[in-house]
Amino acid sequence: MVKLNRIYTRTGDQGTTGLVDGSRVSKADARMVAIGDVDEANSAIGVAIASLTNDDLRSALTRVQNDLFDLGADLATPGDDFTPGEMTLRIVPAQVERLEREIDAMNAEIPPLTSFVLPGGAAASLHLARAIVRRAERSAVAIGDAANPQALAYLNRLSDFLFVACRAVNLLAGGDVLWVAGENR
Repeated sequence: MVKLNRIYTRTGDQGTTGLVDGSRVSKADARMVAIGDVDEANSAIGVAIASLTNDDLRSALTRVQNDLFDLGADLATPGDDFTPGEMTLRIVPAQVERLEREIDAMNAEIPPLTSFVLPGGAAASLHLARAIVRRAERSAVAIGDAANPQALAYLNRLSDFLFVACRAVNLLAGGDVLWVAGENR
């Protein structure tokens, strides 16, 4: 259980932060950049949830937010043993598979794409979250073998999930905003 009595500790005043194993790294370390990008993605998903009326999608995104906290803890745990334990949070295949099932269920209700879509419409905040998730994925890839392969798969699948969620939200609001190649030449 987490219990925080004090929010500031002053331990990071010199530009370092602690990892799960007690070691300290620069706040500019690639691992910390990835953790920060995951946190930003989680926040963007929270903004998107606030504008949604679909309870099923809101619930799915709340599950995603919890997974992203697990993923942040996963990234903050150094080592090359990605086995979850009682005191070690790791992203596991079941979390990735759940996203895949949810993608398939949403996608079954949406007409096939006939054009690329522009990030807008009623799902604009979800599109922004999707773009931030893609950055978080790139940042996690940048830490190389220090990243749990399941965490990388989760981020990859999450951007797909968010894209399909955008299409589902926009479908209910009149449809996707479509790209028209060369329209403004």
